[in-house]
Amino acid sequence: MQPLSDNTASLIMAFPVELAGDAEAVLAIMPASRLRSAAPFSVVVQGQQVSIPGRLYNEEPRADAVATLSRRQRQLLHCLYSRHSDGWVRQRHLSKIVDSEDPWVIPFVVQLVGEYVLEILVVICEGLRGVGTQGTRAHLAYGRFIADNPAFFARTQRRVVSYWSCYYRSVYSSFSGYPGCTLLDLLRSAASDRTGRPWPNLAPAVGTRADGYC
Repeated sequence: MQPLSDNTASLIMAFPVELAGDAEAVLAIMPASRLRSAAPFSVVVQGQQVSIPGRLYNEEPRADAVATLSRRQRQLLHCLYSRHSDGWVRQRHLSKIVDSEDPWVIPFVVQLVGEYVLEILVVICEGLRGVGTQGTRAHLAYGRFIADNPAFFARTQRRVVSYWSCYYRSVYSSFSGYPGCTLLDLLRSAASDRTGRPWPNLAPAVGTRADGYC
């Protein structure tokens, strides 16, 4: 394995400590980046705080290098590249993990719910269908994550509304028809079932203007 740069080594903190060895194996095959990862965001995953990059600028590793990784290590690689600066790269790697119920994957998916690429929201809608069914592992896992990270999810809700209002109102005149709204409904339902109380809905009421979100 090649030595990890300080910038790359910091990405180990994107996952719980028990995955550090797998993360090191992934980071060792990633090409070096000339830019530092964008400012990270912190969330709690199963009681541990992790620090996930806002954006990643590393080129994708070669296919033969990826083939040397275990299934879990490839999963971590897809998680990291779902934070890539190129939206097509984010979407391609997201599609490999969006249906995973592993807790360390969930913050990467939820972060993308609050971003602006419509095609990515559609991919997430397809992958998270099971979240709407009570008692499924996905429903329970997402419910716990949101309950453990209320401020993060509140920010995600506001971002979903803001991006709809700024960029997609000409396509979806009603917020209720926007894929991001569908996802927020699913996630709030999981959080409500986890906590036993209605989860705050920060979406605009039907018939109201949302210009202030832009």
